[in-house]
Amino acid sequence: MPLPRLLMLSLGGTITMTANAGGGIAPTLGAEDLIAAVPGLGAVARIEARSPLRLPSPSLALDHVVAVAAEIRAAFAEGIDGAVVIQGTDTIEETAFALDLLLPGDRPVVVTGAMRGPQSPGAEGPANLLAAAQVAASPEARGLGALAVLNDEIHAARFVRKGHTALTSAFVSDNGGPLGLVAEGRVRLFSRVAPLDLPALDAIDGALPAVALVKIAMGDDGRLLRAVPQLGFSGVVIEGMGAGHVPAGMADLVGEVAATLPVALATRTLSGPVFTNTYGYAGSEIDLVGRGVMPAGFLSPVKARLLLTLALAARLDRETIARAFKAFG
Repeated sequence: MPLPRLLMLSLGGTITMTANAGGGIAPTLGAEDLIAAVPGLGAVARIEARSPLRLPSPSLALDHVVAVAAEIRAAFAEGIDGAVVIQGTDTIEETAFALDLLLPGDRPVVVTGAMRGPQSPGAEGPANLLAAAQVAASPEARGLGALAVLNDEIHAARFVRKGHTALTSAFVSDNGGPLGLVAEGRVRLFSRVAPLDLPALDAIDGALPAVALVKIAMGDDGRLLRAVPQLGFSGVVIEGMGAGHVPAGMADLVGEVAATLPVALATRTLSGPVFTNTYGYAGSEIDLVGRGVMPAGFLSPVKARLLLTLALAARLDRETIARAFKAFG
């Protein structure tokens, strides 16, 4: 039986970084270089390697990810069985989730990277790349949406986040835990994510809209949120306190902004859902939902921003956008 065909796209990141003359490390290696450093990879799949970008992951933008999704979509149409996207860890959770939204279907899309550069002692890049390829080539990974695979753990895009600045075990899935792991070269799943009924988000019409992300802190007077409509944003995600709350003095302002722009409500706690019907004081989730705010369910603030951006780019109406957010609740 022929080996599966995988597309590997390298975008840069720590996994590709070597020392430079100015001090520190910077992206220099491409996909072919990374693949050459992984023993046994040729026994997993027939690999087509490309290096469309060589950027540190803080410099990646959603436009880049949309282009990556289009490249993967075209490869799937030509018979590629799965895809691995290699990038820096700072924004892996965002890339994985955006690809999850942009590439519905059964074929595996896996995002990976490394916490340590290839010249560091104990660099884990080759091991992460091998595990990612094993997942992307596995029939068991079909139908799971986009995944992040690092430290031999398999995470669903909708749950994964970077939870540490230094450890190789940096990636966690607070609300569901890893879906499984790679051990002895085998994909071993503990659970599967349920498919979600989402509107099509890949029909992007023109430039991506700007969506603001505003974090709420104790004593916030709302001046940042008040400025959002005047700064050219097309929508805003409020990163609220607790189960989705803001100071009482901001409640009227939130309603005013929601009357002019789509507003989604996430929580800064990063674990657990935004509530919808428990607290009833001014600035609570019941109050804000009544003022037209859309609860983001279990989505982290940065992922809620991606969903709202892509929904606006697809020119969905507010009712449809609200249903999309509800699917994550």
